[in-house]
Amino acid sequence: MRYAYSASRRTCYSTVRSWAAAAETNPSKPSRRQYCPSLPTFPCHPMAIMRHLNLHRFSSLSNALRQCPNTTPWAPAPISLIHHSSESLFHVAIDVSDHPDLINSHAWPGQYLQLRLPHALKPVFLAIASPPSLSASTGEFEFLVKSVTGSTAEALCRLRRGDVVELSSVMGRGFDMEEISPPEVYPTVLIFATGSGVSPIRSLIESGFGADRRSDVRLYYGAKNLRRMAYQDRFKGWESSGVRIIPVLSQPDSGWQGERGYVQAAFARAKQISNPLGTGVVVCGCRQMAEERHFVKFSAVMNSMA
Repeated sequence: MRYAYSASRRTCYSTVRSWAAAAETNPSKPSRRQYCPSLPTFPCHPMAIMRHLNLHRFSSLSNALRQCPNTTPWAPAPISLIHHSSESLFHVAIDVSDHPDLINSHAWPGQYLQLRLPHALKPVFLAIASPPSLSASTGEFEFLVKSVTGSTAEALCRLRRGDVVELSSVMGRGFDMEEISPPEVYPTVLIFATGSGVSPIRSLIESGFGADRRSDVRLYYGAKNLRRMAYQDRFKGWESSGVRIIPVLSQPDSGWQGERGYVQAAFARAKQISNPLGTGVVVCGCRQMAEERHFVKFSAVMNSMA
């Protein structure tokens, strides 16, 4: 089992594959190693992965940027749409049609960039929520932004259509779904996301990864309550593409009949894995989720099933 990830201060993206040999690299796409050649390939055992995380922790995105320097100038671009997606989360669309190179650099779901405002002290890192195909056809990048008091993100969420922001080049290797291809060999894919971490997961699902040709694809999506759960209007479409949505609420209202607590614990209660060797896992959420004991227990469950 191998993890390939790109990490930030608040969000980590991980792809897990089986012990089987890796799929051959698609020659039609540039290698992700060309973007960040120093990002590691981890050992093959799941508990070795957790020991690596516990000993070394996730590096900050600033460290990643020092390893992969950004030489692209900041690109000014106007906001084309901004509105609430859920409580404290905003849907933001930015018109990048004047920057075709920027659009073309968005090649894989899970990539991200920096956004800065004229009077903000520092930029904010945002995962691109729209799939690459949509960005190419509409000339827009879409984001799911959490408004945090006193942050650049909060200032961004106060802007209006037509206001101009600045974008860096697109960064990161994204989700390497070739690691769990073809679907016939990896029929089970487990996806875990919390809060605004569902943003790149939207890009992944809507990009398509053969979910309709897999027997078991599940998204465990965690939020405090339904008012804080974004993209509920997209759930039906995601389900029709072959992804089963399992909302998990940590502080639900009294009438909630679904899963409660942590996404990892919800999976551990289900324990519905018929073939661990044919199972892939995608994790996207805060660093604490990946490091805390609940995720370690989740990895132990996967290890015991194998």
